[in-house]
Amino acid sequence: MLIPKKVKHRKWQKGRSKGRLVETRGTYVAYGNYGLKAMEPAWIDSRQIESARRTVTNFTKRGGKFWIRIFPDKPITKKPPEVTMGGGKGAVEYYVFPVRPGRVVFEIDGLPEDVAKRALILAGHKLSFKTKIVEKL
Repeated sequence: MLIPKKVKHRKWQKGRSKGRLVETRGTYVAYGNYGLKAMEPAWIDSRQIESARRTVTNFTKRGGKFWIRIFPDKPITKKPPEVTMGGGKGAVEYYVFPVRPGRVVFEIDGLPEDVAKRALILAGHKLSFKTKIVEKL
């Protein structure tokens, strides 16, 4: 699972999702020939990224090259069940990456077109938001 080695602040404030805004960075396929682009805003956690990665590597029989273009570095905290209000903020449970529409999440190269697109479709099923496959311009 992906977690940061070192962080400046252990606990962050939640922030607000600017869902109507589209992403300005990471919006085009940079490394491979095919990419998986997010169409909705969401938080993607390290378990979802790992699940999608394992699906792609299993389907492609470890062929080709696969890039993960995001890294979960936003800590999400939770308090234990049945704990009353007060007593401070909860412990860090997991890390997420806030995805906005237009972000290329995964890229793949070195495979035939049908295999690469099918692998990205399977990876998209593991994510909690709508995706589409894009090609390098």
